[in-house]
Amino acid sequence: MNNPEQPVQKSYAPEIQSDDFPKWVGNRLRFETEAETKAHLYDLALRWSAVLGTRAVLTNDPVNYRYIDGELLRLADYRIAS
Repeated sequence: MNNPEQPVQKSYAPEIQSDDFPKWVGNRLRFETEAETKAHLYDLALRWSAVLGTRAVLTNDPVNYRYIDGELLRLADYRIAS
């Protein structure tokens, strides 16, 4: 049973931590699945220097991006192409 006082998680937000940014930092990208988020974070970690950690954080924000076959796609573009 859902508790009406608890918000429902709708998406995953990528966050990364590095020597340059010791606090967790993110962006406005929101993915439908944790797997997509982690794949995107792995890609970011390959390009950033001195990555200390990555994480996928549950959020109430709507999904706005997909990460498919190594390509970052805005959801509006993905829906048009589908």
